[in-house]
Amino acid sequence: MRETISPIDGSVYRSTKEHGLKDIENAVSLAHKAFPGWASLSIKERVVYVTSFVEAIVANKADIAKEITWQMGRPLGQSPGEIQGFADRANYMIGIAETALAAYAPEDQNPGKRSVERVPLGIVGVFSPWNYPFLTSVNAIVPALMAGNVVILKHSTQTPLVAERYAQAAVKAGLPKGVFQILHLNHKNTAQLIADPKLGGVCFTGSVKGGIAVQHALTDSFIPCGLELGGKDPAYVRADAHLEHSIENLVDGSFFNSGQSCCGIERIYVHESLYGKFVDGFVSMAEKYRLGNPLENETNLGPMVKTEAAEFVRAQIAQALKKGARSLVDETLFKASKKGTPYLSPHVLIDVDHGMEVMVEESFGPVVGIMKVKNDEDAIRLMNDSKYGLTASVWTEDMDKAESIGRRIEAGTIFMNRCDYLDPALAWTGYKNSGRGVTLSKFGYDHLTKLKSFHFREIQ
Repeated sequence: MRETISPIDGSVYRSTKEHGLKDIENAVSLAHKAFPGWASLSIKERVVYVTSFVEAIVANKADIAKEITWQMGRPLGQSPGEIQGFADRANYMIGIAETALAAYAPEDQNPGKRSVERVPLGIVGVFSPWNYPFLTSVNAIVPALMAGNVVILKHSTQTPLVAERYAQAAVKAGLPKGVFQILHLNHKNTAQLIADPKLGGVCFTGSVKGGIAVQHALTDSFIPCGLELGGKDPAYVRADAHLEHSIENLVDGSFFNSGQSCCGIERIYVHESLYGKFVDGFVSMAEKYRLGNPLENETNLGPMVKTEAAEFVRAQIAQALKKGARSLVDETLFKASKKGTPYLSPHVLIDVDHGMEVMVEESFGPVVGIMKVKNDEDAIRLMNDSKYGLTASVWTEDMDKAESIGRRIEAGTIFMNRCDYLDPALAWTGYKNSGRGVTLSKFGYDHLTKLKSFHFREIQ
């Protein structure tokens, strides 16, 4: 049995029986048998099934929101938004499936018939994290099913009830047996599933360390493997930025979900002409957060997922302070923030540099470093001085300048005047250690299908 410890009060929220090697064998065998029938359905037929699947989850929005809060600590007032986001992404990917999966035919068909079709991979293993348990998993599950694949989901041990909700929805929607299954696995057995020769593709969201483990498990395989990994996402506030808008959105981008977002803001570079006012406003807004029990209405900053995670961030902060950084938020305003607990107040650090771990290593917590820069060149250099490249944001009134800067930033998504957001119409992808592959948009279907060419010649 694997216990899920709630960060709210340290209690055992759920005990889940782990599946073993025989369970993996049975699940893969069942999926293998289900695949031909599911793949043979038309896209319109799959739309009916998958839409019902999504609706079955949304129908339990209130109960699921409370489960999310108990499992990973996000304030209850914010958890329902994840289910709405889940529905938005799912419905978008369902809506574009027919166009995205359409066959290609060259204009010149002589002699005979020529075309290229997208065909499903087969069994797709989806491995999802706890921080946005539905928003991360939906990116792979729904388009995989729409493309004609069958899915085996292994969700985080911190959020096992998310997997259970998916399984219940599959039954309610009447998905054919074996088309969608879940497994609760430890690390060793997860590697066993990934290495199974019957798997046709893998979609993993998690840490860089986890991504490397996935690659190792696939050493003897050439199947497609999408990896959505970590981030150290920067923001650049130019001299012409709208100050209030920038502060409000960057504070939210830094501290929403206790900073536990792969595309959350972890470092900010501010033009020297705005630096003082920006920092003052940022700290003032950060100190208005209410840290506490996420089940209480006034709480808008919950605990981190585990004490261990909070202690990791505290160690980063301590190292930065030792090297000369200054912490500006008065932690005594946050009475729940205590060492040895997952409750951690927001932290704003200045006098930071890239010799400090907090500015170069992923924090995944409620801390952000703010540096002063002289110009665009200075900001671009610092933004690119990272082994990660998920998203970056530019805050300016000049769209042409933002586009020019964005083309030079090494990141998969460039924002202007917004951050920490996924548009399902755009490709979600990472550079460098932020991963490989694509989810969402029509390009997401490229990584869940393989191409088959038909070259027919008629004999006259």
